[in-house]
Amino acid sequence: MKKYASVITAYVGVAILLVVFSLMNPNFIKTRNLYPLVRSICPYLLVGIGQGIVCITGNIDLSIGSVLGMSAMISATLICKGVPVIVAILIDLCACLTVGLVNGVLVGKFKLPPFIGTLGTMTICRGLAELVNGNYNTGDIGSGASQTLFRDMFYYKRLIGPFYFSVIITLIIWFCFNYLMSFTRTGRHVYAIGSNVDAARLSGVDVFRTTTTAYMISAFCSFTAGLITMAAAGMGSMQAGLSYEMYGVAAAVIGGISTLGGSGYLVGTIAGAAVWAILQNGLTMANVPVALRNIIIGIIVVVCVLLDIARRSGFRIGGKKKA
Repeated sequence: MKKYASVITAYVGVAILLVVFSLMNPNFIKTRNLYPLVRSICPYLLVGIGQGIVCITGNIDLSIGSVLGMSAMISATLICKGVPVIVAILIDLCACLTVGLVNGVLVGKFKLPPFIGTLGTMTICRGLAELVNGNYNTGDIGSGASQTLFRDMFYYKRLIGPFYFSVIITLIIWFCFNYLMSFTRTGRHVYAIGSNVDAARLSGVDVFRTTTTAYMISAFCSFTAGLITMAAAGMGSMQAGLSYEMYGVAAAVIGGISTLGGSGYLVGTIAGAAVWAILQNGLTMANVPVALRNIIIGIIVVVCVLLDIARRSGFRIGGKKKA
């Protein structure tokens, strides 16, 4: 139970926030607010999954938001130009996975510091998002049968209660990658690299392949979040995904995943993403300015990282070292 302490803390935090914002504004807990709130968690959770897996390897992915924006712009531009929706999605997927592969090669093969390597691909992907439609946002993707089906599947349609299809898709992706990290050799290798990359290499772990896999998973999650974002807007925006690298780190860190690598569980990313979405929604309903909202979130992320560093280095609050 002790190893899940940070995850439990994250879920307790979610419960506290729900109670606090419900007391501040009774409309917060009404279905007309809660249903969209649950749906709004999806992009945060997706980037949290991708960033979380990369963080467990001891790396970071700064390109995650730009890949999301590139995904939204590529798919929207192709659909607006008459390309069948399924073909546009497949082309978009290939483009995003290529970015993940490049990140893996830069970090895993050429040993480029992940901050520098993914900063470069972040800039490139943002440039591609702007270039793909001639430095303009796209128009509406249209209202044909396939476009309507796409928008329903990735945003508007719901099965029952707050379970929109976008929520179901996101949960399926979470279950798949949670299983990968919890019960497969690839998952064990990801944790091994994050714990001690040299020891993992000497134990026979293919560090390059595992690192590349983590980055490609991150790119896939960004790709899916991009489709959800584009379906919500009904168009492609060059600004889509801005600051989502921070959202991904926030969801992962608040959910208990260590930025130092080697520890944390994807089950916590659900709580981490929920904390972010609840704070955004609740503070908006309380008419808190955007700047102050960002300050609050930034403080929470920094505190979570500091607590993780203190725990990993063997210190309790107050500076006394554990026996």
